Amino acid sequence: MRRSLSPHPRYERLTMARKPGTQAPRLDAIVLDDLVAGDPEALRPHDVYEGLRFDAVDLAGRELSGIQFRECVFDDVQAHDAVLRGATFSDVEFTRLNAPIFAAPRAELRSVTIDGSRLGSAELYESALSSVHISSTKLGFVNLSGATLLDVLFTGCSIDELDLGSAKLNRVAFVDCTIGVLSLHHATLTNVDLRRAELSRVDGFSALAGATLSHGQVADLASAFAEHLGIRVED
Repeated sequence: MRRSLSPHPRYERLTMARKPGTQAPRLDAIVLDDLVAGDPEALRPHDVYEGLRFDAVDLAGRELSGIQFRECVFDDVQAHDAVLRGATFSDVEFTRLNAPIFAAPRAELRSVTIDGSRLGSAELYESALSSVHISSTKLGFVNLSGATLLDVLFTGCSIDELDLGSAKLNRVAFVDCTIGVLSLHHATLTNVDLRRAELSRVDGFSALAGATLSHGQVADLASAFAEHLGIRVED
């Protein structure tokens, strides 16, 4: 079964109107054929698992560092405090992933979808995300400091705080998302589209070079820009 991960329709129309401007994320298709039921009790750190489907599983508190999943589906997963340091997810779909604390630093996510999920504190620092689509998901504090994001699309997500300090982003877009605090200190941005995001606060204005904002967003952030540049604004 082949599932296309094409960009959000509204985002496609927006980018088509702006060519050759901001480049949209390029999402690969995920191929999932002949999956068999996986046994969550059999999962071990650093082992490789391929072609499996996991439904209604509880991985809370499990030590699964370095584990690798290829061409797998996870539906209705509890992963609170599971240790996924250095884990690899390739051609993987997550639906209804729930984790008040999601610990996956230095992980690799390649051709991954996450839909309809809730993550409280997501520790993904120094991770590598490539061709990742996160949709209809509520995120608390997301730590992507020092991470590399290439071809990543967020649609319909609520994010309380997104830390991208020292991260490298290319072809990343936020569509119909709300972001409470966006921290960009020392980040490197290329083709990062924020036009469809509602931003409450941005820290690290100097790193906005390489991002695309709407006229309305620039106007809303004008006073913060002025403060950052040391400009006194008086009538």
